Amino acid sequence: MAAPRDWLGTVEAEGIAGRQGSSGVEVVFPSDPATPAPLCPHGPTLLFVKVNQGKEEARRFYACSACRDRKECNFFQWEDEKLSGARLAAREAHNRKCQPPLSRTQCVERYLKFIELPLSQRKFCQRCQRLLLPNDWEKHQEHRVVGDISIAQLKRPSQLLYPLENKKTNAQYLFADRSCQFLVDLLSTLGFTRVLCVGTPRLHELIRLKSSGEKKSNIKSLLLDIDFRYSQFYMEDSFCHYNMFNHHFFDGKAALEVCRTFLQEDKGEGVIMVTDPPFGGLVEPLAVTFKKLIAMWKEGQSQDSSHKELPMFWIFPYFFESRIRQFFPSFCMLDYQVDYDNHALYKHGKTGRKQSPVRIFTNIPPNKIILPSEEGYRFCASCQRYISLENQHCEHCNSCTSKDGRKWNHCFLCKKCVKPSWIHCSICSHCALPDHSCGGPRDGCFICGQLDHKRSTCPKIATSKKVNKAVRKQKQRKSNKMKMGTTKGNP
Repeated sequence: MAAPRDWLGTVEAEGIAGRQGSSGVEVVFPSDPATPAPLCPHGPTLLFVKVNQGKEEARRFYACSACRDRKECNFFQWEDEKLSGARLAAREAHNRKCQPPLSRTQCVERYLKFIELPLSQRKFCQRCQRLLLPNDWEKHQEHRVVGDISIAQLKRPSQLLYPLENKKTNAQYLFADRSCQFLVDLLSTLGFTRVLCVGTPRLHELIRLKSSGEKKSNIKSLLLDIDFRYSQFYMEDSFCHYNMFNHHFFDGKAALEVCRTFLQEDKGEGVIMVTDPPFGGLVEPLAVTFKKLIAMWKEGQSQDSSHKELPMFWIFPYFFESRIRQFFPSFCMLDYQVDYDNHALYKHGKTGRKQSPVRIFTNIPPNKIILPSEEGYRFCASCQRYISLENQHCEHCNSCTSKDGRKWNHCFLCKKCVKPSWIHCSICSHCALPDHSCGGPRDGCFICGQLDHKRSTCPKIATSKKVNKAVRKQKQRKSNKMKMGTTKGNP
């Protein structure tokens, strides 16, 4: 168990396996799964395989889709492993034990009772992160309890709850007010009336606040999030406990139908999905999940509208651009820098390499998205999109090439623009950092070495598997011969 789960901590970040060493872990999606994936407390697990430069594949194994920290979820099972009835029963009991203490219905009932209480009796336990009813007070009298919880505080649960900041599991960084306000204003300007918030609790809050304020907005929102603590603050039609890495609704078909109804309302018109996944997560499982949500939305479309795409904002670091566009070719990256309240580095107003690397990827035409001019963004007539202050249009590339907010330089040998800190290396024949390791491992495919795809989509993968299988058989025959020789030599 220990080794495979530790591998997951080094996966992705756009080719970490390719850059930092010769091995890596990839997620596998069988085209025709014979049996459903086993369950852990976070829903169906994912199937992984360890890859070593395309030369050999280890046994495939199931692990938790959401957690990369063994302390949070230590599920591990070989793909071909047969479990006894006793172990399966113990696993089911463990999964039940790890579920939230209250059902969704119980949370709603408690919330309705809580808001009826006078202000002096509305209490919140900071240790347990729970709203307390009067009959709960005695159990929590030794805990740190906050009183006089107002209706305004109940409408901003992300400010009442402690952020979950385990980088390998939750990494719950919350939008700063600047970015949140920009997104809400942009969604309103673009004419959307419904927003599916996948992992964006603060955006969900602000949309609901706007709709109940003096200047009422006509935008509705539904929050899908893995943090079950939000169940205490919302009715069933406003929140679903959800795992975006495996498309799992923890409250079953009822929650699934809430999401389906929300997406298909008004024949699917006027809805957009906004998602802000944990940056340590694998891109491929996220893409698979988002395509399932898109398929759910398309079920409500007429045949005449089958060519349409569900509008999306996927908020992620800029260095995942090629990976995201591998699954969503119509997406483009905006220059807008998203910042977070509780992240030390991802802050607005910093310069140089300290700028936030988080961007918005979208399938909405970029010329329709106006970025704030007071922050230095301006329109490039050649590229037909808004760009950041230092992003300069390159006549040779015919594009505004900067990704990180700094001015990039054109390399005539590489025939492209590169970061200002990079220089051209005559040994490697490409630009890199001055202190890079020449001839070191590069991004791309483990099998053929090409940079435009990964191993899982390599056209030569079938040949590679045959070679690997033959090598394994040869090793097995050699091992058997050695065992037989040893046996004959013994008295």
